[in-house]
Amino acid sequence: MTFDLAMPATSGSIESYIRSANSFPMLSQEEEINLARRLRDEDDINAARQLVLSHLRVVVSIARGYKGYGLPQADLIQEGNIGLMKAVKRYDPERGVRLVSFAMHWIKAEINEFILRNWRLVKIATTKAQRKLFFNLRSLKKNLDTMDPEEVDIIAEKLNVKTEEVVEMETRFSGRDISIEPLSQDNEETYNYSPIAYLTDGAEPSQVLEAQENDSLNSKKLKQALANLDARSCRIIKARWLCGEKAVTLHKLSEELGVSAERIRQIEVKALQKIRMMMGPAS
Repeated sequence: MTFDLAMPATSGSIESYIRSANSFPMLSQEEEINLARRLRDEDDINAARQLVLSHLRVVVSIARGYKGYGLPQADLIQEGNIGLMKAVKRYDPERGVRLVSFAMHWIKAEINEFILRNWRLVKIATTKAQRKLFFNLRSLKKNLDTMDPEEVDIIAEKLNVKTEEVVEMETRFSGRDISIEPLSQDNEETYNYSPIAYLTDGAEPSQVLEAQENDSLNSKKLKQALANLDARSCRIIKARWLCGEKAVTLHKLSEELGVSAERIRQIEVKALQKIRMMMGPAS
């Protein structure tokens, strides 16, 4: 099997990228093992590239599960691709495990880290309890599996939050669809940890006030941080991060500002670093 070894770019149309990613054929297990051995034994870069290209569609599929975070889909895919490349580098073809199974952890880990780094800028009005969970839940979990009720109780007590909030945050991390009601009505414990058990008509007044105070404080910090950026950096941040679903792609900004998409990315990264420093650590 032969490949066009050029990596499709995520800086243009996302639809075009997805079509390109889906156009690369999947490898048979024998082809996958042979390529992985060539990479391991001969440091064959072309073999590595073929392994990556054949799994780009997997990254696209996983990235779609994180749409609810409000981050640009192209960025989620790009971070997932970094995780895929790390997985390819570490993959051992002799273990009898397909690359797709091994790579899923690395892809999700990179996307999760990207969301963690950028969550405050996108979703400022989260409560203090949600922020505490967001930044601590992954490190406290024993493994990547869904937590059982006992583990939920332990983490809730450790972070001084409600068990319902732990379950909700884990669901948001997983990026998967869940049933509103438990699959079995016979298990009371299962029912207590299903979404139907903690959905309410509205937040408590104290929670609403806390969220409003946090929103106001962080909004002021964000405005001050943006005011300290140069005009071009400010334009890029606003277009990329503060336009919701209408976020502008790197390609469009490169045309508007007359520089390469890679240069836009470099300016964006430096501007985000400045903003995070000026806004200070999450409370």
